Amino acid sequence: MYIHVGEDILVRSKDIIAILDKASVNSSKYVEEFLECRKQSIINLSKGSFKSIVITSKEIYFSPLASGTLKKRSQKLAIHDY
Repeated sequence: MYIHVGEDILVRSKDIIAILDKASVNSSKYVEEFLECRKQSIINLSKGSFKSIVITSKEIYFSPLASGTLKKRSQKLAIHDY
């Protein structure tokens, strides 16, 4: 199944490693270091400031959607998988 993460981007749900909210990103120097090391893989989907970050094995998406919204979408997909 796929999850819409912003703009016209769909990500396979099984490829998602983590979904982080903006507060978690800004409060952790480890996450900031990780993002700095992977800055070539970052795709900014938000026109202004991002609300969450979706980490996959290949890309990192700065999403305009809240992490709670993305979580709800992933849970709805999990229910339909059965």
